Amino acid sequence: MRIVQLANMYHARSGGLRTVVDTLGRGYIAAGHERFLIVPGAKPSIAADERNGTVITVPGTPVSGGYRMIFRPERVLRILASLAPDSVEVSDKATLVVAGPWARERGVRAVLFSHERLDSMVANRTGIRTLPRSMERAVGRWSRKVVAGFDDHVATSAYGERELTEAGATAIRRVPLGVDLNVFRPHPRALPAPPPGLTTLPRIKGAEAGPGLAPTPAAGPIRLVYSGRLSTEKNPHTAVEALRALRQWGIDATLDVYGSGPQFASLTRRADGLPVTFHGHIADRARLAAKLSHADLVLAPAACETFGLSVLEALACGVAVVAAAGSGAAELVSPEPGGAMPGAGLAVEASADGIALGVIELLAHPARERATAARARATQFPWSASVGRMLAIHSGEGHRCDDLVSALGGVASPAAVEAGPVPVEDHRKIDINI
Repeated sequence: MRIVQLANMYHARSGGLRTVVDTLGRGYIAAGHERFLIVPGAKPSIAADERNGTVITVPGTPVSGGYRMIFRPERVLRILASLAPDSVEVSDKATLVVAGPWARERGVRAVLFSHERLDSMVANRTGIRTLPRSMERAVGRWSRKVVAGFDDHVATSAYGERELTEAGATAIRRVPLGVDLNVFRPHPRALPAPPPGLTTLPRIKGAEAGPGLAPTPAAGPIRLVYSGRLSTEKNPHTAVEALRALRQWGIDATLDVYGSGPQFASLTRRADGLPVTFHGHIADRARLAAKLSHADLVLAPAACETFGLSVLEALACGVAVVAAAGSGAAELVSPEPGGAMPGAGLAVEASADGIALGVIELLAHPARERATAARARATQFPWSASVGRMLAIHSGEGHRCDDLVSALGGVASPAAVEAGPVPVEDHRKIDINI
């Protein structure tokens, strides 16, 4: 099967989206399929190797944060015609959605992979908490138009699925993302005797006074981490303000920030005088995993997170997470049947006090209990299962994708997803016509 993936807003620092698109693509190759990827770049290019398949770069227009977007999708359609795909997977709800109707008109399967909710994205980008009715209707019209052009619609969580349902999608496939459990794992030095924490949840004295807390034990400060893009929709400023609240309440805590983005300057100003260290974007996944594994807790304050790949990576490192309630990330730490064990994390109000109180409550669980619960939850999400579900969808068996997970997961094991040993055809034969 020849699968073509298309993605806008894709580059070296695009974080979760790039990780998902690339890992799935390598899984397709490992399972014996041909994988092509079309993305925006500064200039046209084409490259191929055994691990990544064929990557075609189309000139894109610079937008915020160093990203690029393809605003002339007719170039992409010409490339698709020359590739003659069996299935098209679109990770975009903007200009590249034209690939859906193009594929369906030619009997090619069209799959929309929903990485974000448009309503939440527009609200965060515009700074409007509640969209005006006119804007809400406009977003709804566009969403309905987008989903109408595809055979299958992929959501990674119940939170993300609700938007597709409201837009009229009927063939919605739930495909949770995965984590490389070999790279993201507890570091041997990350689980000594219980690190600093509280054995009981303090009594709340009042909103102004904050919790009544005993001094932090002498073993050292509580190590908090934020890992993700520094952009408005990720709500990183709330992580900084949560640290401020904790310290005002007498808790010795620090915050390490791993990521880059347009909010960097404002965040550094906001963090002035606080023990916050900005490490920038860490491209080396193993290095990031080592950093995460030394944290006591990870903060995930984005209320519009449709899944929370960085949350899953933290859990795999044995680190409990305080997540924003109502988000896809909150579903990862939910204690509902089949969910996380107590201590793996909490879903709280996405405010500074809400996150800070979540930190206090989680610290009531012993460190080893938190680590065990977090790692156990992460092991439920191997990339092999995600690849298996997606291959079932691409093959037209989306209605049976859950039944096929175990069988297909054996084809694309986590090791195979990383190795990608299947050769691709000579890319010089492809007429990209850019």
